[in-house]
Amino acid sequence: MAVDRKQLILEAAKKSFSLFGYKATTMDQVAKLANVGKGTIYTFFKSKEEILDEIVTSLIKDMKTEAEKAVDPNLSFEENIHRVLLRLLEFRKSHQLTIKLFQEEKELGTRAVSDVIQRVEKAVIDYMKGIIQEAVDRGEIKECNPEITAFVMLKTYIALIFDWEKQHPPIEKEEISKLFRLYFFEGLGK
Repeated sequence: MAVDRKQLILEAAKKSFSLFGYKATTMDQVAKLANVGKGTIYTFFKSKEEILDEIVTSLIKDMKTEAEKAVDPNLSFEENIHRVLLRLLEFRKSHQLTIKLFQEEKELGTRAVSDVIQRVEKAVIDYMKGIIQEAVDRGEIKECNPEITAFVMLKTYIALIFDWEKQHPPIEKEEISKLFRLYFFEGLGK
């Protein structure tokens, strides 16, 4: 049975990026973890950035699969968008690679890492934009700019789940759902 060297390299790089971060990972480390010669890596990838790009492409695909699992056609737009956002942020929180990449981007501002994080956020926003547009088309929600709405919804979830916890106890899922409903579907007015 042939060993898929490219897959071994990707798995080794993913492990190294998860443990040490993108910037601190070297091609030598990846080669050692993959149990291949450094030259073998260059037969598949031109650079460390190209490896990261392929890993992130796979990650985005996995995130989309998770989001699609969260959608239930029998539920309202409001319930589905909440389920999608919660699922995606739980995915991000539970995957060591995404945790490490977001940490590195925040602490070091590594350009390649910032670029892939923007790519991940764009993929999430594009996915949500489709859900929002479908809800507008069905008359379930008011006419709006789906991309801006998706952006604001995502950033609100990130703020409630990650940013709030920096100085406060975590907010329970049910409370996040209530706050989200208030801010986006009911409004603060009397």
